[in-house]
Amino acid sequence: MNRALFLAAYAFIAVTAHASDHLDSPATVANPQADIADVYAWTSPDRKHLNLAMTIQGHSFSDKIDYAIHIDSGNAFGRTSSSTSIVCHFARATEVQCELGSADSVTGDPTNLKGLEGKRHLIRLYAGLRDDPFYNNIKGLVSAYQTAGAAIRNGAQVDAAGCAHFDPDTVKAIHEQMTHTDGGPAQNFLYKWSVSAIVISVNLRAVSIGGKMLAVWGSTASGGKQLDRMARPFVVNTLLGIAPFSTDDASGLRREEYNAASPADSAQFVADLRKSLAFQDALDGHCGNQFLAEPEDSATRYEKLASVFADDRLWIDSSSGVCTHFFAVEIAVVGNRKELSQDCGGRTPTYDTSNTWRSLLIAGGLTGVTDGLDRDEHAPSATVFPFLAPPDPDHVDH
Repeated sequence: MNRALFLAAYAFIAVTAHASDHLDSPATVANPQADIADVYAWTSPDRKHLNLAMTIQGHSFSDKIDYAIHIDSGNAFGRTSSSTSIVCHFARATEVQCELGSADSVTGDPTNLKGLEGKRHLIRLYAGLRDDPFYNNIKGLVSAYQTAGAAIRNGAQVDAAGCAHFDPDTVKAIHEQMTHTDGGPAQNFLYKWSVSAIVISVNLRAVSIGGKMLAVWGSTASGGKQLDRMARPFVVNTLLGIAPFSTDDASGLRREEYNAASPADSAQFVADLRKSLAFQDALDGHCGNQFLAEPEDSATRYEKLASVFADDRLWIDSSSGVCTHFFAVEIAVVGNRKELSQDCGGRTPTYDTSNTWRSLLIAGGLTGVTDGLDRDEHAPSATVFPFLAPPDPDHVDH
């Protein structure tokens, strides 16, 4: 990679940032009621239901926005042949109408914790304010990225694939920053953070028409225009843009283009993702050990994983009711890790998703890299509806 271009790409790393997909572009910052924070999808232990949750940055829903969760289905990873959408519209906090395609609908007050049942009993819905189950040491991560960026500006060698070669002292400093907050114990940036949540348990047969392999993503739209979309965490605000968490105008525009696209149109973002994957791969001082990275130094080293991330959907093997690992389907199929072939994958609110993501992108394994945190202060559930914990009495009004 041209060194001048690489330096330009990583010269600016913002001092403020947000987790997962929170506040990922100027348009969603301006409209928190349309800003998807996270999407969760996993099968129930009895394999009869698909559990879904979509959290929204704002503390209320808008009557001008359609909130949708899309479930694509097929017989194999990467290939889907049918799609079902659950679309919800709120007249007010206590009045919602959701359509499960043409199979079922639910209307009424969604704030009862037991859930609002569909007319044909294929869907159960809750919607209201809940604790945000995502946790992340954002300040530590930004400091680590700044340390890496400074080393690149000061002459760290960058190979043809875009991976920087850091010396041992820089790697140690990156690790120390990543696992601490302001030099002390790691702190959750989302401590007492609350979100509006749409929580759904849907009959699996109603959404697996094309096959047992499911791909889930969420969107918000107004007046027929898609405002935001989200599936896997960190794709938009960390992997897409000039640099991780960057807030420059060019990055904001690129993220808005991404949010307006569908997963089927995402190949155009592969080149952007390759550059950020190279940055992540460098953070442990070893280039080429990222999940799916080619070991040799080449311009295509990160092509395979970039293509997987560009098809931004949560993949769930609904033939399994055992759900233990984020990215399990991708690891089993694309990474040929047969020990995870019986895992449903997807994303439950109890997964240590952020550290799994970091471990895969920095060191190539399921564990081994951490930001110093391993759980939320308010424990969510993967089995008890509505899954997400109630908001803290002193919750943060963001």
